[in-house]
Amino acid sequence: MAKAKIEVPELKEYSVMPVLQPGVMKGVGPYVSAAEFQEPLGFPGELVDNWEEKAVDKLGDLLNRYRGLRVFLDSCVRCGACTDKCHYLLGTSDPKNMPVARQDLLRQVYRRYYTLPGKFFGKMGWEWGKKLIGAREMDKEVLDDWYNYFHQCSQCRRCSVFCPYGIDTAEISMAARNIMDTVGKGQKYCNQIIGKVFKIGNNLGLPEPALLDTLEGLEEDIEDETGVKVELPLDRKDVDILLITPSADFFAEPHVDGLMGYAKVFHEAGVSWTISSYASEGANFGMFIGSYENMREISLRIRKAAIDLNVKRIVFGECGHAWRVAYSFLNTLAGPFDFLDPNYPVPQHICEFTYNLLQEDKLKFDKSRNDDMVLTFHDSCNVARATRMGDMPGGQFMIPREVIKAACNHYYDMEDETIHDQTFCCGGGGGLLTDDLMDIRVKGALPRMQSLKNVVEDHQVTHLAAICAICKSQFTKVLPYYGFKMDQIVSVHQLVSNALILTGQDED
Repeated sequence: MAKAKIEVPELKEYSVMPVLQPGVMKGVGPYVSAAEFQEPLGFPGELVDNWEEKAVDKLGDLLNRYRGLRVFLDSCVRCGACTDKCHYLLGTSDPKNMPVARQDLLRQVYRRYYTLPGKFFGKMGWEWGKKLIGAREMDKEVLDDWYNYFHQCSQCRRCSVFCPYGIDTAEISMAARNIMDTVGKGQKYCNQIIGKVFKIGNNLGLPEPALLDTLEGLEEDIEDETGVKVELPLDRKDVDILLITPSADFFAEPHVDGLMGYAKVFHEAGVSWTISSYASEGANFGMFIGSYENMREISLRIRKAAIDLNVKRIVFGECGHAWRVAYSFLNTLAGPFDFLDPNYPVPQHICEFTYNLLQEDKLKFDKSRNDDMVLTFHDSCNVARATRMGDMPGGQFMIPREVIKAACNHYYDMEDETIHDQTFCCGGGGGLLTDDLMDIRVKGALPRMQSLKNVVEDHQVTHLAAICAICKSQFTKVLPYYGFKMDQIVSVHQLVSNALILTGQDED
């Protein structure tokens, strides 16, 4: 990573509206997908002939299929409530990173082709009329702006919390990306990853023998640490739980430490469980590109694995957008799941599972094992603003914190206006976690780094916990840019793993 090429914004006490610099982030879009990554997803390999017309037709198709999209495009009154709510605007100063301005890149085309005034002025060829209503022809300049700025949106939906009309910018970004894929201009990072899931079963392209070897190695690590044999089974049939977790949990810190925490919790709870080599991936990048067809294909893999292995329930590991897709879409995309045990929710989050055991007093912790850390918690966007946990409002905020507090003696929240449903994005979500977008990732992390700096200064916090694979990966990369250390990010179930006392565990 070439740090010298990235201008890191200055950390201040709190987020401030920057002086706008038009065009400062123009032309920094991600690598364009090649045909080998496009075609397995059902998209053309390169920009098609007559792409302008096909892009407009695809927009019309999406408007007919998703009524909310038309509502979002019609509702905006440019009130400005969202203006300073986007971490990318705060970090880059580019006015097209205002949520309303980014939306308008698509809204202008919508007004030209799908509103009565736009059709009228377009037919008459009156440029002044199109400008009057904020309409614009679909052309190469528009496509380039779409590709550039809709990949400077992490679909975090923070702006939607503050919008008086509830306009969901994520849905607009998803629609724009879907249109671009349809005409042959997709993003390499996302589309390559989706293809790996279809071919091998996970984002990393990790084959079954390598996955098995990894799990066996983790079993040895846990036994060396505790003296207790804790299994991490693969493709075991007729068990209680199918664990669906992000593939990052199989290979890198701090993710893998969280996976060992899940295994210890399952072991201590006395439940049987397995991972599937066919559906070893919890993440679903189909959502990032706005393709419900590809999102469904990935979700159906989970259904097939659950049926083939004859499990009773499905539990998801620590991944923000995996949990969003599971919670919001799994039952409609891949259901019904009427073959599972009806006594358990479909799906269930690992934090819910652990929290329920805590409520039943079935886990024993030694909090002092985490006394080398003073913790705070990062609410991941997709968990905070698109899901729930448990059976109570706000469970997605309370449950992870209660799990952390059960395992740690020292915990402090960041400022109220930067957590819960107002949380700032890590800066790398929405399919932006690729090194060709490192500049926007570093700048987008600014508001979260500011709030982290404040809690560090106020409460001597040493570590930031998260329950999202993308957040953990993003923070590992961007923390050093802001003067922190990369190992200051930890998994929630890493803390659980540290503090949990297993039955029969060696005292030493």
